[in-house]
Amino acid sequence: MNDQNTFEHQPIAWTPTAEIIERAQLTRFMRQTGAKNFDEVYQKSIASPEEFTAEVLKFLDIRFNPPYEKLLDTSDGIEWSKWCVGGGLNITEMCVDRWAKNEATANQLAIIWEDEEGEVKQVSYTELLEQIEFCAAGLRANGLKKGDAIGIHLPMMIETVVALLAINRIGAIAVPVFSGYGVDAIASRMNAVQAKAIFTCDGFPRRGKFFNAYEISSEAILNCPTIEKTFIVWHSKPMFACPSPDFIWWESLLEMGKTHDENIKKHYFKSRRGEEYKFSEPTLAEDPLIILYTSGTTGKPKGIAHTHCGFPVKAAQDMAFGTDVGKGTRISWVTDIGWMMGPWLIYGALINGATIAIYDGAPDYPTADRIWEFCAKHKVEILGISPTLVRALATKGDDLPKKHDLSSLRAFASTGEPWNPAPWWWLFEKVGDSRLPIINYSGGTEISGGILMGNPLLPIKPCSFPAPCLGIDAGVLDDKGEEVERGKVGELAIRKPWIGMARGFWQEPERYIETYWSRFKDIWVHGDWAMQDEDGHFYILGRSDDTLKVAGKRVGPAEVESLLVAHPLVREAAVIGVPDEIKGTAMVAFVVLSRSAEPSSSAISAKREKTAESPNVISPSADDDANEPSAPQLAAELKALVAKDMGKPLAPSRIHFVSALPKTRNAKVMRRVIRSAYLGEDAGDLSALENPQAVEEIKSFHS
Repeated sequence: MNDQNTFEHQPIAWTPTAEIIERAQLTRFMRQTGAKNFDEVYQKSIASPEEFTAEVLKFLDIRFNPPYEKLLDTSDGIEWSKWCVGGGLNITEMCVDRWAKNEATANQLAIIWEDEEGEVKQVSYTELLEQIEFCAAGLRANGLKKGDAIGIHLPMMIETVVALLAINRIGAIAVPVFSGYGVDAIASRMNAVQAKAIFTCDGFPRRGKFFNAYEISSEAILNCPTIEKTFIVWHSKPMFACPSPDFIWWESLLEMGKTHDENIKKHYFKSRRGEEYKFSEPTLAEDPLIILYTSGTTGKPKGIAHTHCGFPVKAAQDMAFGTDVGKGTRISWVTDIGWMMGPWLIYGALINGATIAIYDGAPDYPTADRIWEFCAKHKVEILGISPTLVRALATKGDDLPKKHDLSSLRAFASTGEPWNPAPWWWLFEKVGDSRLPIINYSGGTEISGGILMGNPLLPIKPCSFPAPCLGIDAGVLDDKGEEVERGKVGELAIRKPWIGMARGFWQEPERYIETYWSRFKDIWVHGDWAMQDEDGHFYILGRSDDTLKVAGKRVGPAEVESLLVAHPLVREAAVIGVPDEIKGTAMVAFVVLSRSAEPSSSAISAKREKTAESPNVISPSADDDANEPSAPQLAAELKALVAKDMGKPLAPSRIHFVSALPKTRNAKVMRRVIRSAYLGEDAGDLSALENPQAVEEIKSFHS
């Protein structure tokens, strides 16, 4: 890969104040461990993963009953590491019970929820625990039990949090899917895990239109022979009767739970050993908790299996040390239960005793400043927001954030895709007034969170990661598995076990080993190209399976895309490689323009007389600049921009202007799909796409 890239020699944009350092959760943890600075605590964390994890469990006050017998067991190989072996842990007790039963936190808000239409609901920890217990008892009353897989097909609602934790409460396995999935995507995932039940809803508003989730899920359920019960949450008012006794309204489920709960208290209050009945199912730390399906950006979706002591603990650790979340902190993340950041938000915030602020709607609807209005209204302190959304909001004007009191915000956080410098600076300067850090976070579903992450103690450069997450022995490796020099690009890898490790792909152990553990012995290779600069800051440069070899040089798409996005007329870009007789591989760029126009902004007005014939050309308006470049002229400008920085051989051979890039619902650009569509090949699994219509537009360029 080209080592002279767009992220070298970046300035320090943000430095923590003494006040920020003093209040940080990470500072508290360092004092607990006796570390004097971040470098010292990081080196301790990777020198002895067991000692570090013991300190994390102490810091988060994770209690086991009975105590674990062995903290780390690698007897089956590092790939199948087990943690807290023999320890009794139902993680829902650490999420809710201890706060609800503590007088100081019982009435603290656990969740604040607002939908697109402005309705607001909120629950305290006491109220949340009550709903979880009734829901869990209702599940038991319907024959569901420990080990059963139960799907969740819901938008981000209070009921979604309750459903997730109630499933875990009875020892069952939660299987979240994206709220906007189609029939085949839902059915294939439910069949893969042989789900016994599923939570769904009537539907929900998005951009003022009603999305009929029930119609989609009910059709999917017809193709899932193992599903015995369907629980329906009403986002709006009930409009139809349940079609059969196997379809149960949410309210009815809770009522069943109340009745079942009373029966439990009356008849089974004492167990056979004469002990008090526990409403949470006794589970072990290594029992399965959740199966999270990845987006399938590189092929068939993967079901990632996680345990009670894995995913939630890693999520809570990263949230505390990286985004500085503690008791009472209000954290919001623009996400969905079907993306790992949905469960990450729920488990991480609740274990830390924080308050989850959920906006259930399009973050720029009905007005472009809706997300800023939401943050001001609910005094959000930490906001998780994607680079894709920031790029879109930046085109709406610099004045919108300033219309709202954002003084409660302490930090932004971001994950899901690499940043480009221009939108990063816009968020930092125009929204954060150059005072709020942007905590960059990169890892994955299989990691239970991050490999690299910013934190409140370290200076931040644009688009960078100041350090690895604590406990992650991260390295940038060459083809032989050796550490590369700083300034050189290599594969991002992890060299020691960590508590958030996946327990494989669900019923596909060989595929799991082949995907992550087959390159180098006992080393996890993540599939991202990364670079560490001379100051130690890391940069993610794109997926290694997206990397192109052009004229004998390796090039990461993110490098070229960042240069293209730096042009004032460009909002987004995706670069792919196609066969070329001379270069071997030629780069083709797909560009979305920053100007918004209906029905699309896929090309500027190159030939205004053709506007009526082509929906991919912006319609002329009275305020059009007469000197606005044509599409060929802009393409030439963009090629020259890349050539100037990276050299003429590495400029894109072709540039196509499109209205949108195919993305997953967690905002990852599907370069695999773009390439297949452009070359007229089978694009494979498209179930994770948010905008499948974008694929058809790209196909139109195939010759």
